[in-house]
Amino acid sequence: MKKIDTVEEFNEVVKNNESILFLKHSLTCPISQAGFEQYQQYTANNNEVDAYYLAVQDSRPLSNHIAETYDIKHESPQVLLFADNKVVWNASHHNITVSALKDAVSTIK
Repeated sequence: MKKIDTVEEFNEVVKNNESILFLKHSLTCPISQAGFEQYQQYTANNNEVDAYYLAVQDSRPLSNHIAETYDIKHESPQVLLFADNKVVWNASHHNITVSALKDAVSTIK
């Protein structure tokens, strides 16, 4: 799991990977922290897809870029599964679970 802070870094990762998981989370929200923990737990035990994240407070321009470019309403926490430079699945808030992440990734593998 790698933190990405800039639009340039993000665009490079999406361009150079067939699929990725990406988490947008808030550093101050307890619900976001719970989603982040589920994401960490999933990524620690699964390596089918590369995983990245941003902290909204640190990377607002990137968070906005993703919402606008992929026409996905911003939420925090929010996980996006990208395949072939498209968002093929997303979940937010309490819907971010290890089980949901496994199920989503299994649809592209």
